[in-house]
Amino acid sequence: MSQYRIHPWVSQLALVLKQWGWLQLFSLTTLLIIVASGLIALAFSLTLHNRVDWEFISGAVLFAVVAAPPLVSACLYLIKHLDATLFYLQDSARQEKRLNENLQENIRQLNFEIEERKKAFQAKRQAVDELRKEITERKKTQLLVEEQSLLMKSIVDSSPDLFYYRDETGRFASCNKMFERMIGKSSSELIGHYPSEIYAPDMAPAAILTDHEVSVNQAELTLDVEYNTPDGQLMWFEMRKVPFFDRQGRYIGLLGFGRDITSRKMAEQALERAYQDKGKFIATLSHELRTPLNGIVGLTRRLLETRLTNEQRSWANTIFSSAETLGNIFNDIIDLDKIDRQDLDILYQSTDIAQFILDIANFAELICQQKGLSFKLQQVGELHGYLKMDPTRVRQVLWNLLSNAVKFTARGEISLYAELCGQELIFVVSDTGIGISLHEQQRIFDMYYKSSDGRRLSIVGSGIGLSVSKALVEAMGGHVTVQSQINQGSHFTVRLPTEVQQAPELNQPLVCPELTVLLVEDVPLNAEIATNLLEQRGHTVVHAETGEDALALLETEDDIDLVLLDMQLPDMNGDQIARFMQQEPHLAQIPIVVLSANVRKAEQQLEGISIAGALAKPINTNKLDQVLARLFSPSASRQQQIQEQDDKEPQDTVLDTNTLQDYLQSLGKGPMQRSMQLFQQLVPGYVNKMVEAATMQQLQEFQDAAHKLKGAAASVGLLWVQQQAKQLEQLEQPNWTAVQRQLIEFHLTIDAHLQLLDEYLSAYEG
Repeated sequence: MSQYRIHPWVSQLALVLKQWGWLQLFSLTTLLIIVASGLIALAFSLTLHNRVDWEFISGAVLFAVVAAPPLVSACLYLIKHLDATLFYLQDSARQEKRLNENLQENIRQLNFEIEERKKAFQAKRQAVDELRKEITERKKTQLLVEEQSLLMKSIVDSSPDLFYYRDETGRFASCNKMFERMIGKSSSELIGHYPSEIYAPDMAPAAILTDHEVSVNQAELTLDVEYNTPDGQLMWFEMRKVPFFDRQGRYIGLLGFGRDITSRKMAEQALERAYQDKGKFIATLSHELRTPLNGIVGLTRRLLETRLTNEQRSWANTIFSSAETLGNIFNDIIDLDKIDRQDLDILYQSTDIAQFILDIANFAELICQQKGLSFKLQQVGELHGYLKMDPTRVRQVLWNLLSNAVKFTARGEISLYAELCGQELIFVVSDTGIGISLHEQQRIFDMYYKSSDGRRLSIVGSGIGLSVSKALVEAMGGHVTVQSQINQGSHFTVRLPTEVQQAPELNQPLVCPELTVLLVEDVPLNAEIATNLLEQRGHTVVHAETGEDALALLETEDDIDLVLLDMQLPDMNGDQIARFMQQEPHLAQIPIVVLSANVRKAEQQLEGISIAGALAKPINTNKLDQVLARLFSPSASRQQQIQEQDDKEPQDTVLDTNTLQDYLQSLGKGPMQRSMQLFQQLVPGYVNKMVEAATMQQLQEFQDAAHKLKGAAASVGLLWVQQQAKQLEQLEQPNWTAVQRQLIEFHLTIDAHLQLLDEYLSAYEG
């Protein structure tokens, strides 16, 4: 408390001391003390003695003079130093206060930091715990991925199918054990290398071409690949090449999968050889059987043109009918083979329907008379004029049905009902025979089906007639049905789509000059018929029975105008004679007309040889006249030149629309689409062969592959592809490097043209 009481006085005195100065205040204070001492002494003397005691006053003043200076000096010094001490203490107190405040602030900050560090430590511990959990989960996931990867690799490696992956640069990045085994190299030798460094030279171009196609089109590709293993084993793989994309849809590589189809290919090849052997057998059998049959048909036709008694004419008609029936059986056998090979041809033409029905009725009436049955013909609708149909196939179907009706009818009537209902032609063949049970009607059209009915088994049959008839009707876009009851007869109904056609223009008779014809035919009966037909038309015939005789006559006879050439001779084939004639300059100009029971097969055998035409045996007189007129009539020649000029007029640069329209009208939309799909499957093989040949610089193999592609393209109306393949076929000294690059673009262009062809066929509504 004293401190706070003294402190104001000390502060005031110290302030006065600073204001007045130490000397002035010292002097003034000393003077005041001296004066005060005198006054006090005066007051004491007056009080005590009632008088002024000057000695006492003088003594007091003197004492004050002596004692005041040191006392004042001491007081002033004390005040000064006391004020300094107080200031120091106050400043210390302020510093201490400030220090305490700072210390408290630091303590609060420290406490805050401690709390924050506690929180951070807790968060750190939590983060560490989460990190540990994440690390644990990642380890588990990594372990699981490694296990799955190991499992996947084990599955892929143990797969019998080969697998590989190529990155976007084209290098191998992965493969399985099967691929290593097929290539004969380990994965370390494969990964990081290009196909050209791995595959054999004859295999690399085709692989690179198809891989390039996948990367350009970014679409999967499936093809069959022939491969020779390092140990010399021939294998076939069904390769499926698939583009691989990342999450952004960017192409980053190619996946290749290959399945071993060697056994399937071997089976297909064996089956194809079996088909070929069967086709050869059927063709040979047909030729051998048709040889005497042609003689019977030809001589009977000639016999019917002579004057005969009624009985003789009846016998001749019977012979003719029997031969025609036997010919139908041959047709069934041949068609059965074609149906089995899906090679059945339907040739539509404008047909006089009234004459067609009359011919069928005459045949039916003839075979009915032979068995004592009556025949009835009923016609409904506008059955006159011309209809679009294949008369040969429809006739074959109706003859089969009528023959069966007669065969299974002992007494009663056979009837043929014909009706044109809009765009549909309907035939119904009815009989009053033994009938067909209900459960057998479901199988009556099956191939080689034989009835379990003893009455029907007693009648010998081939078991193929109805099956072939159904196939023919369905190939023409129609359908056949049966209705029957036991002992009440049967009704077979045939429904065929058709169109009304304009009557064909009648050609003016063409004058054909007298010719010298070399007939090369080994069967005397066939030769006699052909000779008679030619001599009736005023031509001279030189006959050769063997190939050697034909060659000798060609060398010795100078006035031969035409060669009628049979394809099957005792000593050589007809194509050998044709090739010999083509190689000899003085014989190359003589036209060759082929005689064969199988015209298509003959044309295939003569592929690459220029022939003037082909005639099916037995020889049709109208077709013979047309061939002779086309070859030797001046007016026909002019018409042919005009037609050729018309054909050369520019068509669509991509598609041969005239050919396509002709095929579509003749074959229909379905067969043409199947042909296009077959061509699409064959194209990679043709192009691969061309690439391989170009890589090996084998000109002949390259031209052969181009020739096959040209023919295949022509058969489906791909005009541009056909022309390009022809140009490739005619290359003599090609730049093989440029050709390989050209083939890649060629293959891609073919795919684009196939798309146009598919759109064209899909839009067809004929």
